Amino acid sequence: MRGRMFPRMLVLVALAAGVATSSQLSAQSKPNIIVIMADDVGWSNPSCYHSGIMSSKTPHIDRIAREGIRFTDHYAQPSCTAGRSAFLTGQFPIRTGMHTVGLPGDDKRLSNLDPTVAQLLKKLGYSTGQFGKNHLGDSNEALPTRHGFDEYWGWLYHLNAMEYASNPDFPKGEAGAAFKPRNIVDCKVDENGNQVVRDDGPCPPQRMKTLDDEVTTRTLDFIERKAKDDQPFFCWMCPARAHIYTYFSDRYKKLLGTDSMGMQEVVMKELDDNVGKVLEKLDALGIADNTIVVFTSDNGPEIMTWPDGGMTPFHGEKGTTWEGGFRVPMVVRWPARVPAGQVSNGVTDHMDFLPTLVAAAGGPDDLREELKSGYEGYRVHLDGYNQLDLMCGKGASNRKEVVYYEGTTLQAVRYKDWKAHFIVQNEGWFGPKERLGAPLLFNLRRDPFERAADESGHYIEFLGKNMWAFGPAKRIVQEHLATFKEFPSRSTSAGSNAEEIKEDVTSDQMGQ
Repeated sequence: MRGRMFPRMLVLVALAAGVATSSQLSAQSKPNIIVIMADDVGWSNPSCYHSGIMSSKTPHIDRIAREGIRFTDHYAQPSCTAGRSAFLTGQFPIRTGMHTVGLPGDDKRLSNLDPTVAQLLKKLGYSTGQFGKNHLGDSNEALPTRHGFDEYWGWLYHLNAMEYASNPDFPKGEAGAAFKPRNIVDCKVDENGNQVVRDDGPCPPQRMKTLDDEVTTRTLDFIERKAKDDQPFFCWMCPARAHIYTYFSDRYKKLLGTDSMGMQEVVMKELDDNVGKVLEKLDALGIADNTIVVFTSDNGPEIMTWPDGGMTPFHGEKGTTWEGGFRVPMVVRWPARVPAGQVSNGVTDHMDFLPTLVAAAGGPDDLREELKSGYEGYRVHLDGYNQLDLMCGKGASNRKEVVYYEGTTLQAVRYKDWKAHFIVQNEGWFGPKERLGAPLLFNLRRDPFERAADESGHYIEFLGKNMWAFGPAKRIVQEHLATFKEFPSRSTSAGSNAEEIKEDVTSDQMGQ
């Protein structure tokens, strides 16, 4: 009897060992994920986008593009809070209520009902960390460690808000207390699941000189610690560059005026140096091959503050729904799966990151459908698309449309090559929003910089011959509005003008 059982026990032990090994390989095969989201960097600021026509040089960002894929038609949102929430939730900011720039003391924060990419990756076995700017609320309930991150260090507003209190006109005492920005916070989730928050001090201009050194140091420390564990990690690195106002350390200040570099070029040099440190750390740890590295920006550049602001060849800037406000650089490297040297003209969006990264981590391929029916306890309408096949060179973009909001106002729609503007901001972010008598129409493959309406003597003829393009625009607006019936917005002012836009695209003056 014992003689017959012994071989069986060996088989069972072997099977158990095989299961354990398979599980370990499965965990090890999940890619690490690092998303570097710069602040207010324009489409043409990285040198892999401007190809030498500008003087900035970003060899490390260029390396990501060279060893992976560069996207020409990637869309963010027109401002910081909106862009970051779109990335984090995969939903339109109008859905989550995170559509306008948060100020100190606001009660703005993400709802616990809206899953973040960090929360969904944690359920797939990931360690999660964020370092740098957050801008998604400043209460303890708004902190990243309440929304899927194991640890967070950084500031909770636009960079220049951190120096408000040092302004001699800022209210003193109790009068200013409600409007004073919180200091930099350092928070973690302890072994019991409790949030522990530490005040890491103010961030006056002197500290801003080397603030991104602190971001990078903490990012590298997180990567090194997690690389030693048998667990994949997700790291969201959010540098201060290139948001106003810029204060340089002596190391970078001395570069001004050299090699045709002005303020913005030196900003990009510092930003790129820190990107390079991340890439070097991955190489040193031997984990670069199975680590997804993304570089992008939260929104378009703030040209109104140039040369302290960024630059783009596209019409408009941050805070507008012209292409210059929405279109941003985006490069991705993943040596294990993404072929090197790709350039994609497929339309992609910050909202696509959540389903794409979850799929790359072994989650559902069709997370949009899964979340509609209650995936992992969350039931929401996901606006992002899984772009994993596009990223890996195996298919086209799953996105055909872009809906452009500024705050709560729907102002434009893109369908494939065609873009219709219903409301324009010809005087920038702080200028008036002009509702047009008839929408403007552009073909973004033939006129990507949206110049024809102002500069072509034949624009009216072009418009008249192509008014059919408002048909798809109408359908996109209708389908977009329909999703709010089952999944209402968490914003009280959601879709404030969307019904009016739907009327515009069916009006007699458009020939529909």
